[in-house]
Amino acid sequence: MTELSNTPQDATERADAVVPAREETSWHSTDVNQALDALETAPRGLSPKEAERRLALFGPNALSAEAPVPKWKMFLVQFKSPLIAVLIGCGIITIALEHFVDAIAIFVVLLLNAIIGYYQESKADKAVEALASLSSPTSRALRDGTMTRIEAADLVPGDIVVLESGDRVPADLRLIETSRLRINESMLTGESTDAQKNTEAVDEDASLGDRKCVAFSGTLVTSGRGRGMVVATGSDTELGEINDLVNSAKANTPLQQIMQRTERGISIAVLIVAVFVFMGGVFINKDATGAFLSSVSLVVASMPEALPIVLTVAMALGISRMAKRNAIVRTLPAVETLGSTTVIGSDKTGTLTQNRMTVEQFSVGNGKPTLCDAESRDGLEDRQAESLKQLLKAAALTNEAYRNTEDDGTMTYNGDAVDVAMARIADEAGAVSASELAYPIEVETPYEPDLRYSMTIRRNPDGSYTQYVKGAPDKIATMSATMDDGNGQEVRMDTQVLHQTYESMGREGLRVIGVASKHLDADVDLSEHREPHGMKFLGLEGMLDPPRPGVKEAIKRCADAGIEVKMITGDHPLTAAAIGERLGLRHTEDALTGSEMLDMSDEVLKARLRETSIAARVSPQDKLRIVEVLQDEGEVVAVTGDGVNDAPALKAASVGISMGKSGTDVAREASDVVLTDDNFVTITDAVREGRVTFKAIRGSAFFLLSTAVAAMIAVGVNVIAEMPLLFLPLQMLWINFVTNGVQDIALGFEPGSGDELTRPPREKKEGLLSAALWARTAVCGLWMAMCILVMFRMLLDNGTAVIEARTMALTLLVLFNLFMSMSARSETLLIVQLNPLRNKFLLIASLVALLIHIAAMYIAPVASVLGMTPMSADQWLLCFLVSITVLFFCEGDKIIRAWLARHGHGPKSGLRAMGRRARRGIITMLKSSR
Repeated sequence: MTELSNTPQDATERADAVVPAREETSWHSTDVNQALDALETAPRGLSPKEAERRLALFGPNALSAEAPVPKWKMFLVQFKSPLIAVLIGCGIITIALEHFVDAIAIFVVLLLNAIIGYYQESKADKAVEALASLSSPTSRALRDGTMTRIEAADLVPGDIVVLESGDRVPADLRLIETSRLRINESMLTGESTDAQKNTEAVDEDASLGDRKCVAFSGTLVTSGRGRGMVVATGSDTELGEINDLVNSAKANTPLQQIMQRTERGISIAVLIVAVFVFMGGVFINKDATGAFLSSVSLVVASMPEALPIVLTVAMALGISRMAKRNAIVRTLPAVETLGSTTVIGSDKTGTLTQNRMTVEQFSVGNGKPTLCDAESRDGLEDRQAESLKQLLKAAALTNEAYRNTEDDGTMTYNGDAVDVAMARIADEAGAVSASELAYPIEVETPYEPDLRYSMTIRRNPDGSYTQYVKGAPDKIATMSATMDDGNGQEVRMDTQVLHQTYESMGREGLRVIGVASKHLDADVDLSEHREPHGMKFLGLEGMLDPPRPGVKEAIKRCADAGIEVKMITGDHPLTAAAIGERLGLRHTEDALTGSEMLDMSDEVLKARLRETSIAARVSPQDKLRIVEVLQDEGEVVAVTGDGVNDAPALKAASVGISMGKSGTDVAREASDVVLTDDNFVTITDAVREGRVTFKAIRGSAFFLLSTAVAAMIAVGVNVIAEMPLLFLPLQMLWINFVTNGVQDIALGFEPGSGDELTRPPREKKEGLLSAALWARTAVCGLWMAMCILVMFRMLLDNGTAVIEARTMALTLLVLFNLFMSMSARSETLLIVQLNPLRNKFLLIASLVALLIHIAAMYIAPVASVLGMTPMSADQWLLCFLVSITVLFFCEGDKIIRAWLARHGHGPKSGLRAMGRRARRGIITMLKSSR
């Protein structure tokens, strides 16, 4: 082996030689000696000087992290909304015109909104910190043949690292020596069983879970020992690639996208109308100051400043309701996003399944596969039951599972998942006693991948011995001369029957293990039996990680709600398909695989995803790509998972859902929702709450926008009609935040109607309001504006003082809001069908808002600031009678649409009817203004 030079020039040249080999080599498909040569190292390790040089070249073995956003920048971002920008401009010009009270009120509102937004965004994302916590702080490495404990961050490519049980792998290692080495890689691969490691190279296109000669950074050594050469550190490791994916920006949620579109649309519409109002005032009334105040009044009246607060309140209430159903929401928009979900991409292990390998079936000798539950075992005949007992006993006595008795008397098991499953079923069936487990082991051969079996010879109390073997069925069959016929009789070994039974169980996705035993006399030479032969084949045990209780029903509820569930797992396709079929997934017969995706374009992948409900043997990058392709198709994707391998997909999804009990810190911190009970069933409850939340947001938005439309039309026509100023800017702020602000928040408390999971998700192109609500907003806003203008003009024509007429117009708008808030509780149900006590807060808030307005009117100092004057009883009665008429339009539209739906007419028919009413209203209003 060539000695590495340490001169600067040679070091640079050597780096040029090492780096390409390191980056381009597929280490899992490279022979040990070739791998050592490629990184110019040896089994005795690097010299300290060479390690120091490589550390300078490759950098520390640590994960990269993005710099946090400065607090001041996070606060300023809150003012980037178009709505806020327009109001800031109005506030600045209002100061220039020396209307200080109006300006102060505008800026107080803006500051309140900014504080709320800053509070939500200042919650730091801990995903990267959680990933970094998986790095081992120290490791044992060979430097010049000497074992040295060094900081894991100082490891470099070419270092030789020593692994033992309990160690966390500090970097990606190409294994060069192994002794019964098993590593838990479930956080990367989703496999519920520990990976048995060896040093043999595998195919270049092998999936992550099949790379048996590589130990991955962050995984945990569960048993055995090994040595490996560092082939990747920091961001170059599999964990580092996941870290980079988690660091990538997350797309806005559907609600955030809707709000951005709505804000832009409102801002543009209001500015256009405000410009026309200003120009109309200047050219018609020859009063630029008055025209500007009218424009400011219109902007303030039309801007739904309270909408951010409504969103926060509604989603906070949704968070509270979800918490009671074992779903902890970490980001506010996730509440609503769950309600609009169209696809759930779920991990299998620990999410849809119990993450506990369980013996599901058995076959005694040449018998047919039989369920292994207690009821099936109890139904066996005596001879069959005895044969089953011998099968289970043999599997439990060549077994490395550890039993522990807890303080409450319950038994827990640790060790390899297969051994644990076999030990547990033997105990449950009473097939093995404590004394039998204590029989001394005279000879033992642990399981090794190249052997494909494990063997134990135990000494019996009478001095004889019993040999027990378990492993791959075909391997155990070659060791066996006879077999149990299923009824306790010993017959000639029939490999053909065994093969058929084995295949039958394998097609169901079961992991099948063969078991055999043999009695040995007391004077036998045990060394002659180190390689088992002449065994009696006892039967097969088929095991699977079973589905969680209730998951099948939850998937059915998702289907009823228009949500498709897809299983996205790193597990084997056969296993995934078997679980998918049990759970009732739609398409389980043709699972998509990660290797299949390698040469597949996005368009082809989209087509495959439409054909299958299962993606198996996928890497973290594959999961992320599936999520992004589905989102590109317009789907709102929720992703569930519990491992590190799920983190990139959790982060990129419209809403990420992690497991609270079994999930890793990385998965939890990358997610938006954490399920405290690790139960997929909880997701359906969370979806329902998400839909209830959006319904409440929609109702509040309809209420706010209908009022805004009324004020915008009223103020705009007011200027063109050459009337005195209808509303002062301060009065509009009073309406928006003192009266409306109480009611729209109260609408966020509106409970669900109970049918949320029987309807499909809302249309993908549908905005904050449905087409029906937009039409209703226009018609109701038009009617309210017309009533306000007509009454204001009639009062002025009858000699009423401007301040009195303005007070009555303002009060009429307050009363309109009262009735609109009651109608906004439901898009389809009439007021008379809604129990007012189901939303007590709205009932109380509406009455309180009215009382606040009355108090302001009759308290002289407040009335003076707001430009109001007390009203007489007759004036109150007039305003009440006019305001209640808005219900004929709100509730009438509900009745018409319900009738059209019952008679087979779609929403377009209803829209045309609404359009005709709107045109008639505009004509009537224009005539009245003249």
